[in-house]
Amino acid sequence: MDVTLHLAQQPEADELLGRSPLAALVGMLLDQQIPMEWAFAGPYAIAQRMGADDLDAHEIAAYEPEAFAALLATKPAVHRYPGSMAKRIQQLCQYLVEHYDGDAAALWKDAASGTELLSRLNALPGYGAQKSQIFLALLGKQLGVRPQGWREAAGAYGDPESFRSVADITGPDSLAKVRAHKQELKAAAKAAKGSGKSADK
Repeated sequence: MDVTLHLAQQPEADELLGRSPLAALVGMLLDQQIPMEWAFAGPYAIAQRMGADDLDAHEIAAYEPEAFAALLATKPAVHRYPGSMAKRIQQLCQYLVEHYDGDAAALWKDAASGTELLSRLNALPGYGAQKSQIFLALLGKQLGVRPQGWREAAGAYGDPESFRSVADITGPDSLAKVRAHKQELKAAAKAAKGSGKSADK
């Protein structure tokens, strides 16, 4: 795994995401309730604050929880909710240590199918169904991890030439298209909610 991603929109942070399976997993974990670039710049910020050039699952899992939360909360904060996200990152790393000897890439190295890989992602702390499918699509579309049936397992996020999620972002143009798609979804959800209310009256 050594590719250039364009998710943080910062060269050093994107370089880390492209070479570090754990950084990519943590970036995806952070990607909620904050802008995508902020989330995916997080792993680089954490590594820098730990005085390292990569994230280490064993080190993070064993870190004193309050100190790790403080590390994420230091301004500029790694996330809007640094305390709860610090806890989630530690839970993720503890799971990886327990089940994969701390090797994030072991999640997908021997996955026989997209379905198997999806179930492994679903088992990760902090990874729900949607997050797992998006990360599976990112692995397949940009990181060269393509077990049999990966597109089907990723659902709509696996569709080729779609602009639904971070899996489809390769630069500023695709970022704008994904943003536009998300705005459309939000508008549609808002409209559906509004029509539901009027129907209730």
